Amino acid sequence: MPTLSKPFISLLSFLLLFPAVSLSLNVSVSTAQPSAAFSISPSFLSFSIEQDRWTDWVGTTSRNQIFFNTLDNLIQITGEPPHIRIGANSEDHTDFSDSVKFSEAIFPAVTSTVPYPEATNITVGDGFYEAAQFLPPNTHVTWGLNLGQNNLTAAVLEAKSLAKAFSSPSIKSAGIILDAIEIGNEVDLYSNNGLRPKSYTSTQYVKEWTTFATNVTAAISSFPISPKFWGGAFAGSSHSTSGFSPQAIFAEGVLSSSAGALISTISEHRYSGSFCSGSGGLLQDLMTKSTIRSNLTQFSPDVAATQAKGLDFVLGETNSYSCHGAPGVSNTAGAALWTLDYLLFASQLGILRVFFHEGIGFKYNLIQPLTLTRSILDGTPLSTPLPPHIQPQYYAAIIAGEAIGNSGNTHVTELDINNARVSGYAFYEGKTLARVVLINSQAFFTTTTTPRTSTHIDLNLSGTNAPTTMTVKRLSVPHADDTTGLTWGGQTYETSNARVSGTLQVTKVAVTSGVDIQETEVVMLTF
Repeated sequence: MPTLSKPFISLLSFLLLFPAVSLSLNVSVSTAQPSAAFSISPSFLSFSIEQDRWTDWVGTTSRNQIFFNTLDNLIQITGEPPHIRIGANSEDHTDFSDSVKFSEAIFPAVTSTVPYPEATNITVGDGFYEAAQFLPPNTHVTWGLNLGQNNLTAAVLEAKSLAKAFSSPSIKSAGIILDAIEIGNEVDLYSNNGLRPKSYTSTQYVKEWTTFATNVTAAISSFPISPKFWGGAFAGSSHSTSGFSPQAIFAEGVLSSSAGALISTISEHRYSGSFCSGSGGLLQDLMTKSTIRSNLTQFSPDVAATQAKGLDFVLGETNSYSCHGAPGVSNTAGAALWTLDYLLFASQLGILRVFFHEGIGFKYNLIQPLTLTRSILDGTPLSTPLPPHIQPQYYAAIIAGEAIGNSGNTHVTELDINNARVSGYAFYEGKTLARVVLINSQAFFTTTTTPRTSTHIDLNLSGTNAPTTMTVKRLSVPHADDTTGLTWGGQTYETSNARVSGTLQVTKVAVTSGVDIQETEVVMLTF
């Protein structure tokens, strides 16, 4: 065997230690806020909570400290709590009883596909709504009422208890606000899930919604609160004046009644695919830049129609794959990159807020707030209970929060990057460039046999007073299919109390040096 020279050994060691740079990109960034940049709220990333186990999230007689900590982490970064929507599928299976203190639920059998199913029936009492007192101060809440069972009495009783809770001293003194009431969840699926006849139409929905909303408005009129309504909450959209869509219900007069005039927001739902039948999606497909954009741009006509009525548009429920996510996909580090790119691209469409759906034991959760005794992947019993913890997607919330900041006056624009895997967004405060987020969505797996490559980004800063140095912070991801081991700037949130731990690691470099970004990595540049 020939003897290797020392210079060759040194070069070989370098190549093994550092990823190969396979590509170089020039990215133009304006130092002054472009006129087309979108305003973005500190609470742009918010949460939708499955209603059946609401008190498991927030607490009953005392707060769930882990859940509180995960929200408080974001408040410390952005200065504002995420908004909370409580409802979803179990919203339409909820009844009220004065004899129930918090809630009583009936659940279907566990399956390998759905290890943590939603309740088929939930009966709640006053304490269920009063538990909102354990949310962080100044949290804004949207709460769902039951339309699916077509029981007006149940909806009115729920509304009265809800209004009483949000009028109570404990909730009012904390500044916790009932922003809106949602009546019915995914009514466009009622004809498929047995809640309505196969012939059910949006015209009938508008009539029913108006009756329920009118009675709910009357029922809570004596309370010192003034919530608005969310309309829609559709699982899909025809994007036209036929079928179920904002355009259709506007044409059918949903806004013309006194109750309809209280609609402030149109909500629609979106999942990138479905795992309900047991066939999961591929992680790289989920992460892919073009897939993210095609999933979201379809809402552009709906956003435009909504804004033309002077209303806000939100994705009131969204996540990776419906039916609680796909195993080995929704719960992985790659899903964190998907979440960040999906979230920030949504900001470019005029969407006001994005509510990521959460439920106890759901695979796509950002947060698991309760000890779990069976696998989220297949429902098998765990030999050791799994304590509360964050999942990889939570890092996307942290990164987005830092990118948006706490000024309350941040704008964001997508950068023009001619690459199928690399995305970028520039954030402006006071009309001046503050930060850039870069995302490399090329998946690097535990099974990948080729070296992990890196893309070099050269920034072309245009405008006056261009900064000459920048601070680089990285989301370190061992592999796209890993479920733990991520760090943001050298720090971890994978702790027993969900608080950040570790020493912050950032580097300061010249802008002219550019930056390398690995496969499955996020980089934030601060100027």
